[in-house]
Amino acid sequence: MNKALLMCLLILPGHAIALVIDSSKPIEISANMVVIDERKNISTYIGKASITQGSLILNAEIIQLFSNQQSVIKIIAKGTHKQLAHYQQNQPNQSRFIEARALNITYLIEQELVHLKGKAHLVQGFDSFSGGTLDYDIKNDKIITSMSKDGTQRVRFKIKL
Repeated sequence: MNKALLMCLLILPGHAIALVIDSSKPIEISANMVVIDERKNISTYIGKASITQGSLILNAEIIQLFSNQQSVIKIIAKGTHKQLAHYQQNQPNQSRFIEARALNITYLIEQELVHLKGKAHLVQGFDSFSGGTLDYDIKNDKIITSMSKDGTQRVRFKIKL
C-alpha cells in the first residue's frame, strides 16, 4: 500500500467524519495530489478531490482535513467559481439527503455544523435556501443564512408545504 495513502487512513479514523450511520463504512479518497503535514496534523487533497464514507460525499478542487491526533475535527472544501464545492449526506431526521454547494464549505465535525460561504446553496428535503453565507446545524436541524457582505447575494428560500 502506498505510504501516503496509509498515512491518510491513519489520520482518518472511521468514526471521525461521518454520522453514526455512516461510521462503519469505508472511507474512500481520491485526488490528483496529496500533501500530508504530520506536524500540523493537516492533510490536503488537491485537484478534483473527493471523499466518500457511506452516504457522505464531499467534492471540491481542494479538501483539507484537520485532526487532533485522535480524529478529524474539521474539513475545509474549496471550490472554484466554475465548480463549487459540494457536500451531500443522508440525515436521520430528513426524508431526503442534505445537499449543499458553495465556494467554501467548512464542516466542523464535533459541533455537527456545516458552514457555507460564497454562493451558498442548501437543499433540505424539498426546501432550498441560498445566500452569501449559510450555516446548517445538523444536530439541531437549524439553518441560518445571510446575504453577502457586498449585498449582491441576497437570502432566498423556497419551502414546499
